Amino acid sequence: MAKKKKIENKLSVFTNAILSIFGENPFKPMNYKQICKLLGIRDAAGKDVVYHILIDLFEEGKLLEERPYRYVLNPEFLQDYGPKTQYVEGTVDMKSTGKAYVVLDGDTGEDVYIASNNTGKALHGDRVKVAMFPKRKNKKPEGEIVEVLQRKHTDFVGVLHISHGYVFVVPDMNSIPVDIFVPKGELNGAKNGQKVVVHLVDWPENSGNPFGEIVRVLGNPGENDVEMESILASHNYPIEFPEEVEKEAAAIPVSISKMEVKKRRDFREVFTITIDPADAKDFDDAISLQKLPNGHWEVGVHIADVSHYVTPGSAIDEEAFNRGTSVYLVDRTIPMLPEKLCNNVCSLRPNEEKLTFSTVFEMDDEANVIHHWIGKTIIKSCRRYAYEEVQAMIEGAEGDYKEQIMTFHHLATKLRERRTAEGSLNFHTEEVKFILDEKGKPIDTYIREQNESHELIEDFMLLANRTVAETFGTPNSPWKNYTFVYRVHDEPNPEKLNNFVRLISRLGYTMDISTRSKLVKSYNKLFEDVEGKGEKNLVESVAIRTMAKAVYTTDNIGHYGLSFDYYTHFTSPIRRYPDLMVHRLIERYILLHQGSVNQKDYEEYCLHCSEMEKQAEEMERQSVKYKQAEYLQDKIGQVFEGLISGVSKWGLYVELKGNKCEGLVRYEDMPGDYYYLDEDNFRVIGQESGRVIQLGDEVKVMVKNVNLFKRQMDFELLLETKQKKQHRKRSH
Repeated sequence: MAKKKKIENKLSVFTNAILSIFGENPFKPMNYKQICKLLGIRDAAGKDVVYHILIDLFEEGKLLEERPYRYVLNPEFLQDYGPKTQYVEGTVDMKSTGKAYVVLDGDTGEDVYIASNNTGKALHGDRVKVAMFPKRKNKKPEGEIVEVLQRKHTDFVGVLHISHGYVFVVPDMNSIPVDIFVPKGELNGAKNGQKVVVHLVDWPENSGNPFGEIVRVLGNPGENDVEMESILASHNYPIEFPEEVEKEAAAIPVSISKMEVKKRRDFREVFTITIDPADAKDFDDAISLQKLPNGHWEVGVHIADVSHYVTPGSAIDEEAFNRGTSVYLVDRTIPMLPEKLCNNVCSLRPNEEKLTFSTVFEMDDEANVIHHWIGKTIIKSCRRYAYEEVQAMIEGAEGDYKEQIMTFHHLATKLRERRTAEGSLNFHTEEVKFILDEKGKPIDTYIREQNESHELIEDFMLLANRTVAETFGTPNSPWKNYTFVYRVHDEPNPEKLNNFVRLISRLGYTMDISTRSKLVKSYNKLFEDVEGKGEKNLVESVAIRTMAKAVYTTDNIGHYGLSFDYYTHFTSPIRRYPDLMVHRLIERYILLHQGSVNQKDYEEYCLHCSEMEKQAEEMERQSVKYKQAEYLQDKIGQVFEGLISGVSKWGLYVELKGNKCEGLVRYEDMPGDYYYLDEDNFRVIGQESGRVIQLGDEVKVMVKNVNLFKRQMDFELLLETKQKKQHRKRSH
């Protein structure tokens, strides 16, 4: 009897060993011979035992027979016999189909794929805990979301639907693939078809959808104000300032005391100007110029001293920090600071005395900096210029103070040439602008390009930002071990860079990426080569996407794109909170001679500001995309010229010239041939005709359909590509 029990125990251990092998290889079907090999069993009797154990386990339901006599572990028993589950944490990037990718914290590894049936109760942007599935050969990491650690959003914007007794909100964001059910008593006066803000209240265990309550009625879809406010509300960005903030702002004195003037270096009698867009309302930077007795130039970069008026811990300060940045939608600006500060007290308006924080440079005629000074000042701008006025003078027109303007231009050009020679990348971005009617509807578009008047201001701002960062970051700085806020830019992602090189090679361009200096020279030469050509916008926009995102941090790694070892943001405290932090740190360290702030606290501040900057850019993109769709809404059937801007499995993306509207030409809307995707070469090829359509080709398209609320535009390809047409002419 004892002997029989001993045999049973031995078989039980043997069985568990077999199940463990299947658990360690959950996706690999195996027969008894493979199991015996892994267990080191060579004799016939042992193999026979394994053979029958597999059959028994199959009959018990612990193994599944994938094909005759080849088994895999039943997933129900994976927890018992599989390898110990590994858990990771990250942020959900949800797709419209319901599947998702989890970006691991700190970008520490490859994104984890989550099937739509494994996302649990997670939504786009949430921080989550993921149980990893066992690694499959040649497959991307995959897992299941087991816990929502932190919700990104609890308020969502969408359209209210009341149908057959059910009430639900369909979110505007494609990345929220579930409807939110609303009990009838929680409508808050909202009516069927209106845009609303719904607050997530609960997600019951056995429900496939979350439950919410209407907290705000925005209005009717399609109205300009409703759509713009929807974009802000979907990111929880406040439109109005709290009453406490407005009260604090109202109490701020406009006049400057004589005592404050005595503390500052006085530039009120020095030639000082501002140069901004014609429609700007807040002016946070000014430049001054005077000739020194030794023949050198003194150039002052003067920045609004917001820190004088906004004190740490005040209601204004807390609200500014929460916002992180001003937001610039197509038709409006939502400022970081109350209007009294951003458009009045702090704004460097002409012929008004203003308090500023300045970097002042002594330069020779070649713009070599002989000496610099950083401190608090008072200025009085004598003239406000729009970029167009300054550009006209640079191009030969007469104007106020032209001699001083041309001196600024000469010095800025020297700074730019030196910066380029030292390895700075010369990106020339284009910005689509809209002409709106009184209801906010776009009636025309134009492209605002960066010209020499923009570069004039940019070059002096770059010099100021760089100088401030070097003051605190260089090895010989007395504050080198003090916590400081830097603006950093990492080197390009190698995979993205290689893809970019492949892309431009298909367009007939080459790049040398063997060293950083050769890469920068290749980039700048590429930008020169595409100037004036059809593929210019495409190449430059993809080049920017290839680059890492610049962020704020206390851990300086330099700025790759500018080729600066030290860089910060000092020049825009009216609209960027990090600049306000930098001003306070300068005052603390240089003027008040106080010790370092807490590094951990400031790193958290930097992380928040970087996140808010990213969110602001997304809101701005959404407002542009909406206006582009609205612009084309009444142009169904009209023909436009464009460029192939993307090639995907769904179709060809085309960006229209002049307004940069991007739409999709679906393959099923390309009759007469079947096109197959050559993804590696960024092109499609007609199976019958051999016709090639590739990235950068010039085409003509007709606007087929516009979905305003999804901000999607569908085009129909009309004519063959210019490239192919030219080829056929040559062949004849």
